[in-house]
Amino acid sequence: MAALVATGYAYATYDRLQDNMHTTDALDQGDDRQAPPADDGATDILLVGTDARTDMQGNPLPLTVLKALRTEEKAGINTDTMMVLRIPKNGGKPAGISLPRDTWVDVPQGGQAKINSAYGAAKIAEAAQLRKDGKTDNAEIERESDQAGRKALVKTVQDFTQIRIDHYAEVSLLGFYLLTEALGGVEVCLKHPTEDKDSGADFRAGRQVVSGGEALSFVRQRKNLPRGDMDRILRQQAFLASALHKVLSAGTLTSPSMLNQLTDAIHRSVVLDPGLNILEFAEQAKGIVSGDVRFETIPVTKIGGRSPDGQSIVETDLTAVRQFVRDLVGRGAPASPAPGAGGGGSGSGGAAPAAPQVAAGSATCVD
Repeated sequence: MAALVATGYAYATYDRLQDNMHTTDALDQGDDRQAPPADDGATDILLVGTDARTDMQGNPLPLTVLKALRTEEKAGINTDTMMVLRIPKNGGKPAGISLPRDTWVDVPQGGQAKINSAYGAAKIAEAAQLRKDGKTDNAEIERESDQAGRKALVKTVQDFTQIRIDHYAEVSLLGFYLLTEALGGVEVCLKHPTEDKDSGADFRAGRQVVSGGEALSFVRQRKNLPRGDMDRILRQQAFLASALHKVLSAGTLTSPSMLNQLTDAIHRSVVLDPGLNILEFAEQAKGIVSGDVRFETIPVTKIGGRSPDGQSIVETDLTAVRQFVRDLVGRGAPASPAPGAGGGGSGSGGAAPAAPQVAAGSATCVD
């Protein structure tokens, strides 16, 4: 009976959360004829982590909060984490596909840029236009320009991968902090001790529980890792798998107090498209706990390449990337892997060696 009551409480909580969720029209791309076909063999959810320094109302975060987040004031916004969760419609195994933040791609504004800048560049342009049109409320400008940034990011990912993004989910630095605190921490595992002053990382080897600022440092560290940003991606994949494992297998959904904390954290810092049902997503995410979801990184040809303007970038073969994501739902012939397929790289240039795979479920040991 207690389990039934708790389950009923969870459903009531989720219904209340769904009704009060912050939403985005990022999937409204205008001329639908330019988007990849909707029937691409899978339901695709774009998971985005941003380094926004504002709250949901568009107000700047206080300095005390920024300090807790182990960051500082900074203009603009980047998308530090981008992953597409592909859920095949034919019943095949889902896959989480990471897109390195420095991947050099075509962007909606014209020309090429790092994929993590698409959101920020569109946001800046929209904010300038709003001010030109006479808007003066900075918080309102922040909120409206965010919507333009999200649309630009969805278009960029769709154009790059040639898969249709069906749903969108975004969490900010503050949201990540709040969610890990609400969970009481997430177990991670490192093969070696590591530290990095820029991110605030200072971790021993082995299994450990991180939350709040420590959790942010864990997923944001880039320096002093063997494969640079590719190892950061593995950290993010391992953290996501471990966090979802805790949510879905450790009694979280039957704990009213923890559910209330999670609900508050999600409401304060997560943005979804209106069509993404949280309960349905939770059901799909159970595949991560059971080991049915595999984590991948798009094939890359070079880590630490140089753009025409001198930026350090990740280079890819477009044909190989698009074939790779199609093959994850069993469409087309097996792909011939591009040099360095599967990620990796030291950040010092050259072809990228293959990166290890992240196991689904509880904490996987990574670098």
